[in-house]
Amino acid sequence: MNIKRTKEEIKNTIEAYLKRDEYGSYEIPVIRQRPILLLGPPGIGKTQIMEQISRECKIALAAYSITHHTRQSAIGLPFISKKQYGNREYAVTEYTMSEIVASIYEKMEQTGLSEGILFLDEINCVSETLAPAMLQFLQCKSFGNHKIPEGWVIVAAGNPPEYNKSVREFDVVTMDRVKRMDVEADFEVWKEYAYRQGLHGAVISYLNARKQNFYQMETTVDGRNFATPRGWEDLSDFIQVYEKLGKTADREVVTQYIQFPKIAKDFANYLELYEKYQTDYQLEEIFQGRLDEILLKKIAHASFDERLSVLGLILSRVNEMLKKSVQHLAYMEQLHSCLLELKELTESDSGNGAGSFEAQRQSACNTEIPDGQQLLDNIYNKINADYIRLKAAELLGREADQQYQKVLRTMERFGQTLKLEGIREKHPAFLRMKELFALENEAYERQQQQSLETLEYAFDFLEGAFGTGQEMVMFITELNSNYYSVKFLESCDCERYYQYNQELLFDEKRRKLLERLS
Repeated sequence: MNIKRTKEEIKNTIEAYLKRDEYGSYEIPVIRQRPILLLGPPGIGKTQIMEQISRECKIALAAYSITHHTRQSAIGLPFISKKQYGNREYAVTEYTMSEIVASIYEKMEQTGLSEGILFLDEINCVSETLAPAMLQFLQCKSFGNHKIPEGWVIVAAGNPPEYNKSVREFDVVTMDRVKRMDVEADFEVWKEYAYRQGLHGAVISYLNARKQNFYQMETTVDGRNFATPRGWEDLSDFIQVYEKLGKTADREVVTQYIQFPKIAKDFANYLELYEKYQTDYQLEEIFQGRLDEILLKKIAHASFDERLSVLGLILSRVNEMLKKSVQHLAYMEQLHSCLLELKELTESDSGNGAGSFEAQRQSACNTEIPDGQQLLDNIYNKINADYIRLKAAELLGREADQQYQKVLRTMERFGQTLKLEGIREKHPAFLRMKELFALENEAYERQQQQSLETLEYAFDFLEGAFGTGQEMVMFITELNSNYYSVKFLESCDCERYYQYNQELLFDEKRRKLLERLS
């Protein structure tokens, strides 16, 4: 199965394992909660999805690469203790707590989460001395005498023997006690993830044209050549930072990540042309609504690779803008919830009528009533506490983390405005907050309009250069593959998108019907 289906299956398994009955016991007894064993080639995202799953399920994660452990660190060190058997005292060998089990308890203490995932990578590459302990772990969920705490789901991952010489085959007895999932690379699934993570447009458009280079593994006399999804993602991150530094990623840089010389050379050449086309086709002019007829004719008669590269540039700019809009909307929604909370606190503290308000004023000497600034500070402190708690529990992804920080900075700025303007009473403070929020909303609406204009300019260019040809079909298809463009278009009208999308759906249905008839 692909990594997307694997992630879904793991989440479903966790949900089933952690489901409790009316008496508080797990529906599936712990002894019957089989460890999940992921088997698949390296670099396809087995480790990465565990972080996503823990955040989405709101449970803790303790992750280890088991190849870094010895028998002593896994099961603990021996020590002599005294025990009474019958009427005699005996010296007995016991073991200190396993480092891995201890880390689970530490994680529970750090995060405040009692349930979680214990993820052990490269489970089938353990040393010969550690192998029996690993078999006991998979069968009994314990290291030595120390059991994994209840509420912790075990997930292990390993590579098939053809990818790693150190792999040890598990026997039938062990395999019959695990929930096995075989994972394989799938470009279309990875592309959805790549768009969501904002990978470099050159990487996505290159792999769109050369899907066979997405995952390659080759054995030669000089060793292994390989290109993996992990390599492409890490290379993308590096290229993006290089661009911010004003540096160029050449072939030498590419080969440091894509360790398949032929593919690395091909992508390096593609990247060079990709950057050149930004200038040649006057990308900035296109997104200002100024189209050059000569350039339109030039791209219309260019080679397929060149047209695909330019399409990739257009998509990259559009996706970047639509992503900003969707993230801006999420920020505005969180900020709006703060304003609503301030409104509720203002109204509840003020009472329902003048008499009630007067009564509160008269009792102010006896009961301290928070003013507008204090109410805003209370909301800020609550959001900040939530942020600290979620961050400590490692339940925030990068995007959510940045959104929290942005909201907190805005709330802090609002509070400073109240102090500078000397506004303390609740109602005037709330009205001033509404004004400041309205300014934020105006900025959001400008962002939305700019994003819509960017999309319209892209359609202008594509229609002028390619009409309704395959490039337009590819453009619509890619928009439908991108989480952010789909979210944007759900709430923002773009007539040409809906028109072309309907035509694409109609053509797809017609093609499938003809296939069935034939």
